[in-house]
Amino acid sequence: MKKRGLSALMLAAIAALSLTACGGTAKTNTAAEGTTAAATTAAAGETTKGGESKEASSTDPQVTLVYAEVNPLDTIVGKTDQAFKDKVEELSGGSIKIDLQASGVLGAENDVLDNMLGGAGTIDMSRISAFALTSYGANKSKLLSIPYTFAGRDHYWKFVNSDLAPEFLMEPHDIGLGVRGLFYGEEGFRHFFSKKPINSIDEVKGLKIRVSSDPVMTGMVSALGANATVVSMNELYSALQTGVVDAAEQPIANYKGNAFQEVAPNLILDGHTLGAIQVIITDATWDKLTENQQKAMTEAAKYASEFNQKLSQDNEKEVLDGLKAAGVNVVEVKDITPWQEACKDVIAENTKDNAELYQKILDMK
Repeated sequence: MKKRGLSALMLAAIAALSLTACGGTAKTNTAAEGTTAAATTAAAGETTKGGESKEASSTDPQVTLVYAEVNPLDTIVGKTDQAFKDKVEELSGGSIKIDLQASGVLGAENDVLDNMLGGAGTIDMSRISAFALTSYGANKSKLLSIPYTFAGRDHYWKFVNSDLAPEFLMEPHDIGLGVRGLFYGEEGFRHFFSKKPINSIDEVKGLKIRVSSDPVMTGMVSALGANATVVSMNELYSALQTGVVDAAEQPIANYKGNAFQEVAPNLILDGHTLGAIQVIITDATWDKLTENQQKAMTEAAKYASEFNQKLSQDNEKEVLDGLKAAGVNVVEVKDITPWQEACKDVIAENTKDNAELYQKILDMK
């Protein structure tokens, strides 16, 4: 039931749909760079006397932006993608069309990032895990994936709406990666799930646990005494099914959305990391948009971030209740202290270069 990989035909089709901007003018990077979901300018929401948003300009060129999503559309992130797409198309008066390609049809997260950062030009935007850019040198982004950083959702959203968030979103642009963040969201806390029951931290030891190539996650799994095994998200279902890995970790909604409960029906709620996400766009694509279109994207980003906050909070409990009713073995961690202690060195090692900045995030509790 899982769809994996890219075909040559798909790449050709995506190339044909790549961004076109007849008459569009490249822009220099000005104040628009610092405008994010956390700090939207008042001008972005201005309307004409007739009530029409200024973004909806008939003079703007028609563009189609290819948007990659590794998860299905019925997940929290998929629904957030759709909300953003709909709002962009509305606010741009139809001058921007977003071709939303979900369920990993354009490849795993690292495949998509390699495409975007390498300048291939066939993918304009993507929803990624906030820590995904860590492997490409985005050290500020790394702080969002440190185990046990966020005490709860409210703590995370204080960060998202703080003056620090724009700085973090613009980091990949500032260090020359050729992409920038538009907005932050989240998909709930991440938990381990497994083929066999895990009832305590001691039972994690020796397991083959799937990780992405993220060094923080790899370090955390190793610190817990397990064997970190890099497997693409697109390959994870079959890897669990065939025993390549014994366990993995994801937010609850993604666990359900990808049907992992079919092959790993045991869930332990350790909540090691909040599933922070962001939506990014290539600088080349951003610079080809008109000022009106950029404003439409910025306002839609604010809307989608707020949409995500409410959706994630409301959806997670419903999904968890459904999993329990379906027979998934759910274990709640009563005392998280041993897990935190096991990760102490990983936390120290990965925050030492940005200790002051990391402390600012901790102080937002």
